[in-house]
Amino acid sequence: MSRFVKELEMKHLRRRMDGVEDVVIVNVVGMEALESNELRLELRKKGIEMQVVKNSLARKVLADMGYPPVDEILSGPSAIAWGGEGIVELAREISEWAKKVEKLQVKGACVSGQAVDAQGVDVLSKLPSRVELIGQVVGMLLGAGSAPVAMINNVGAQVASQIQQLAERESGDG
Repeated sequence: MSRFVKELEMKHLRRRMDGVEDVVIVNVVGMEALESNELRLELRKKGIEMQVVKNSLARKVLADMGYPPVDEILSGPSAIAWGGEGIVELAREISEWAKKVEKLQVKGACVSGQAVDAQGVDVLSKLPSRVELIGQVVGMLLGAGSAPVAMINNVGAQVASQIQQLAERESGDG
């Protein structure tokens, strides 16, 4: 590949990955064409992109973009996936596909400036997503707020009941 073509490839990859913070690196060698197309289509529906890369060019692009060194991860045939709602969703989608398609192997990831191995990606895939975490926090806040309200309502109901009993006694005696 000529230097000019390599520069074009790197420029194209930089442009596609502009603003991307987290990536997952996989090995797609040996996948059937239909599996690969289905994988890319399903990932694209979820806002996740994937591109097969030449390792030496990918190393340069990732280094230029401020990613940590990924020499160990970028060995052998590689593809880079990025996008989605965050690293958890990205890791989850890639891990689910790796379970479905035997030839797809997770190699590692770059997460918040740190290189992570395949086991780290598996751990990330099991974490709750940002949306799920927000839902849990809101649920806890609503649950915590409802307990004092229930106690206040309970005390108010008890006072009202006692007043009603006193009123009934007064009307019964009178």
